[in-house]
Amino acid sequence: MTALQITQPHQLNLIQLPAPQPAADEVLLRILYVGFCGSDLNTYRGRNALALSPVIPGHEISAVVEAVGSNVPASLHRGQQVTVNPYSACGSCPSCRRRRFNACQFNETLGVQRHGAMREQLVVPWQKVIPAEGLAPQDVALIEPMSVGFHAVDRGQVTDADTVLVIGCGMIGVGAIVRASLRGATVIAVDLDDAKLALARQLGAAATINSGTDDLHARLQELTDGNGPDVVVEAVGAAATYATAVAEVAFAGRLVCIGYAPADVALPTRLFVQKELDIRGSRNALPEDFRAVVHYLRRGLCPTASLISAIVAPDGAAEALKDWDAAPSKVFRILVRF
Repeated sequence: MTALQITQPHQLNLIQLPAPQPAADEVLLRILYVGFCGSDLNTYRGRNALALSPVIPGHEISAVVEAVGSNVPASLHRGQQVTVNPYSACGSCPSCRRRRFNACQFNETLGVQRHGAMREQLVVPWQKVIPAEGLAPQDVALIEPMSVGFHAVDRGQVTDADTVLVIGCGMIGVGAIVRASLRGATVIAVDLDDAKLALARQLGAAATINSGTDDLHARLQELTDGNGPDVVVEAVGAAATYATAVAEVAFAGRLVCIGYAPADVALPTRLFVQKELDIRGSRNALPEDFRAVVHYLRRGLCPTASLISAIVAPDGAAEALKDWDAAPSKVFRILVRF
């Protein structure tokens, strides 16, 4: 079968692998679409220290069940449209003991620490398979990245009484905007790209701010009656955006950190104390976050076509990844169709 493999920085190749067979507790999937995410781009650039080398990328998965092992429950069956929870969990570390399996100390994500889904067929444990019937096959590949944003909103304990600032309107930030607005919160979206901000308004943001052209602090003060947002979701991972998050969040507010900064960030820790902030990391997603995204997408309210920048065949993936590397801010998601 055909697969895609990042063999070295800036090198994505087509390779051939033997067809897999499922064990008793496994499901064989026929891959339909797989999305390239930011971690795949960093692996392609040679900047992902966690990734195998070489590695088959991909963990944003749209697939159909091809075959099931003898111990797989009847709820999973041939022909069923599904996605995959791509994270592993050891079951015994502190996170797992607290049932926060998404933050397992020894997590291995498909396409990073383990070979991923950019291939024609994939075998996974049946427990990792999440049904996704009733959606367009290409939209199923959007579930995993949106679920990360959904999980961040859950970590922030967002309610309809909150004003939520989402910094960064990429795919993860989009998920946070959607989930916060679904919970009835007043959402303010911040980005440097007007097209992304327009999409944020479509997805439920009550207000948007272009931090490159607007006075961010003044606009936030105006929009929050001088109080600042109750919850800030940092979905960029840059020193400047983390500093903004700490400076702008309200006193006694919550700061949810999704973005991985490439280097340590110096922050005014006195504000941690003065504001008595709750600062919370948010990593990956839980199965209930995946199911919440499936439920949302089934409502047909999401302009999913606007979230898919390109769909390419495997032999066009290398060129698409090269183009994304050259202009990263212009891409939401590139899907590879198998």
